[in-house]
Amino acid sequence: MKILLVCAGGMSTGLLMKKMEAYWKERGEDNSINAVGLSEYANVYQDYDIIMTGPQVSYRLKQIKEDTGLPCEGIPSFDYAVGNCENIMKIANKLYAEK
Repeated sequence: MKILLVCAGGMSTGLLMKKMEAYWKERGEDNSINAVGLSEYANVYQDYDIIMTGPQVSYRLKQIKEDTGLPCEGIPSFDYAVGNCENIMKIANKLYAEK
């Protein structure tokens, strides 16, 4: 599964990206993830299966869905803040099943 994380500038989501990669490595899962800012997703979404957004840009979720046609969902604030990889992966797997 290839996940695109979108946030305001790609910085805080970059931290979550590193945590997700470590989570997958521990479990032997082969997924990939990239983090970009709002200004970049339209240029790269074609290379991904699903899009997840940080809470700070969840107001743009509808626009992102319309622009990309990919399954999209916002990461809940608490899960995002603490980097709850298990809950985030539950959302990711649900989205991937919609593809």
